[in-house]
Amino acid sequence: VHLVESGGGLVQPGGSLRLSCAASGFTFSSYSMTWVRQAPGKGRKRVSEFGSDGRYPYYADSVKGRFSVFRDNAKNTLYLQMNSLKPEDTAVYYCSGFGYRGQGTQVTVSS
Repeated sequence: VHLVESGGGLVQPGGSLRLSCAASGFTFSSYSMTWVRQAPGKGRKRVSEFGSDGRYPYYADSVKGRFSVFRDNAKNTLYLQMNSLKPEDTAVYYCSGFGYRGQGTQVTVSS
C-alpha cells in the first residue's frame, strides 16, 4: 500500500493550494479516505473525510467553507482544495485510508 501526498508549499494568507494523494495497493474506491494535519508542536487532527460513496463529506469546523475534498476513483486519487488559507492552516497534511497514512506534505501559510 502506498499513499503519496503532493501539492504542498508556501502560500500567502488568502491564497489557495490543492493537495493530491495518489493511492495504490488497495481498492481505493471501496474505502473512506481522510485528510489529517499536524501543526508544529500539536497533535494530529482530522481535517476532512470523504466516504467511498461520496456522500456527506466531513469537514472540521475550522475549515468549513474554505476546504473541499473530492476524489477521482478512476485515478485512485484524493484531493483537498484549500482556499482562503490562514496562517493557522500551517501544518503537515497527511492522507490516510485502509489503515495506512502517507508521508505528508508541508503547507505553510505566511506573508
